[in-house]
Amino acid sequence: MPRITPNLWFDTQGQEAAEFYASVFPNSQITNVTYYGEAGPGPAGTVLTVDLVLDRQEFTAINGGPEFTFDEAISLLINCADQEEVDYYWTKLGEGGEEGPCGWLKDRYGLSWQVCPVGMGELLNDPDPGRAQRAMRAMLGMKKIDLAALRAAADQA
Repeated sequence: MPRITPNLWFDTQGQEAAEFYASVFPNSQITNVTYYGEAGPGPAGTVLTVDLVLDRQEFTAINGGPEFTFDEAISLLINCADQEEVDYYWTKLGEGGEEGPCGWLKDRYGLSWQVCPVGMGELLNDPDPGRAQRAMRAMLGMKKIDLAALRAAADQA
């Protein structure tokens, strides 16, 4: 079966972004860098693509120019084991970026991330509709997800 490798389009910051992401996620590394040649379209010798692995998931960063930018139509979800992981990724990826609602943020490169604790989905899909709705209302009022606060809201009678 073929592997699917997400390609992330940057103006000129592909290598910088790849190095940043590899520093944030465990088991990550840059595996290859290619450069524009004399045929262009970028200046010869500048970075064209950066292949990287983020915790066993392959990506390619491409320096394609300013024509395209990221928006919320695509985001990367991080399923965090606990609140400590949520706090870590929220802080690291949010540096120089922008916080959004409900666990979403944009990093300094404009890429959207969803930083969510494992267990949140169970609360939002609780078989008791009242519990699920209370958790949902609490989540809608949050930026960074606080799983303990979601549980407390769900348990309120």
